[in-house]
Amino acid sequence: MEKDIQSVLLTEEQIQNKVKELAETLSREYAGKDPVFVGVLKGVVMFFADMMKRINIPCQMDFMWISSYSGTESSGNMVVRKDVSEDLKGRHVVILEDIFDTGNSLDYTYRHLLSKEPASLKICTLLDKPERRNPRVTLQADYVGFTIPNAFVVGYGLDYNEHYRNLPYVGILSPKIYE
Repeated sequence: MEKDIQSVLLTEEQIQNKVKELAETLSREYAGKDPVFVGVLKGVVMFFADMMKRINIPCQMDFMWISSYSGTESSGNMVVRKDVSEDLKGRHVVILEDIFDTGNSLDYTYRHLLSKEPASLKICTLLDKPERRNPRVTLQADYVGFTIPNAFVVGYGLDYNEHYRNLPYVGILSPKIYE
């Protein structure tokens, strides 16, 4: 796998330092609110686990999985493959996301969760890639770990064809792999 990485964008140490900082901020801002942290599968697993180990307030965890794919082709239509289990009405909810890229799936997720009438709904993303944002998506992340350039990144949960998720850092994938 290492030979397929053009360069390391964020080291494991940089990521862990940022996760600690984000977790401290969320712990402070949600103290006494018993928030629900919702992870959007699959890419968020590493970030979610590391965040939850550092959140030091009472909270609940939940997951959802959305997809626009049928086989290897995108249908363009989002489908909830796994919805949250918790009743979110009147709850403070924070979406944890691995990467805010085009924003299409995050916008769909946000609107879907908003329909469940939470007391508040915010977004915490490890990576923000604003250059790729769909101009129709006006959503903004409330908490951002790193703003990154428009490069194809893998590692720390992010994948290419379901591979590279287990790298402990975020790297730029060599174009020869996906071109």
